[in-house]
Amino acid sequence: MAGAITELHCSAEFTVGLHAELISLSVANTFVALSAILENALILVALHRESSLHPPSKLLYRNLAITDLGVGMVVVPLRMAYWISVVTKSWDICYYTDLICYAAGYVICVVSLSTLTVISVDRLLALKMGLRYKQVVTYKRMRTTVIAIWIMALVGVSPYFWNARVTSLWGDIILLLCLAISVVAYTKIFFTLRHFQIQVQDNPGQPAQASPLNIARYRSAVSSALWVQVTLVLCYLPAGLATATTPQTGITVSRYLAREILSCLIFLNSSLNPLLYCWKIREVRQAVKDTVNHLFSSSG
Repeated sequence: MAGAITELHCSAEFTVGLHAELISLSVANTFVALSAILENALILVALHRESSLHPPSKLLYRNLAITDLGVGMVVVPLRMAYWISVVTKSWDICYYTDLICYAAGYVICVVSLSTLTVISVDRLLALKMGLRYKQVVTYKRMRTTVIAIWIMALVGVSPYFWNARVTSLWGDIILLLCLAISVVAYTKIFFTLRHFQIQVQDNPGQPAQASPLNIARYRSAVSSALWVQVTLVLCYLPAGLATATTPQTGITVSRYLAREILSCLIFLNSSLNPLLYCWKIREVRQAVKDTVNHLFSSSG
């Protein structure tokens, strides 16, 4: 099944007259790959140097940075190799690069979306548990969760090489489940924060269940996680809709080109996330500044 789909993608019938467009995509994505590699490598170094973030939360952002680094180092180069192989009509290379690129992209997509879902639950637990949060959400437990996410993604992509429908169905289930959990978590966070705010306004002389300073800090943490999740959905959704609405046996030249262009939005997401971390997470922003200053001072 996967082989048949890949053979359609590696056919002169759908790529005739598109060589200039595919070369342009390759050139443009060279810069996307380089920016994703440099930015996420910097984020990983900064997270390693940063000590004020709760270790389990830092582990989740580190996992996201690793997936984005994987896009820049693995997925984008594979897609560029696929485009060049189409232009040069190297169909054997085309077949394997398309196959491996899909598998790698699938794993990274599932891991990224699942990690963001865990972040939403983590933020909810931090708000609900208060002082008990750090006792319950430990680094060891979070590390086990991250490992389970990677295993789940690898298990899900394994059937692709002999039955693509199973992998696609597994991905759809994960997608819907992650989105549902995230919506519920952020909705509960919103109403809990709203409740704290009303409690403080109605009883200005009495302490609420969480201090105004903590509420402000939680709100900032939730905002940063939500921005990353919304950006991921916006970057992945167009390509997902294009794939879902395109019959595998009825693909046309225009649909093929549209799919390849929209896939670039997915790649761009890996360059946008580090910028969001620096913009929305004060601790990461400061750690990046310190890291950059250290690098320049060392080189000087």
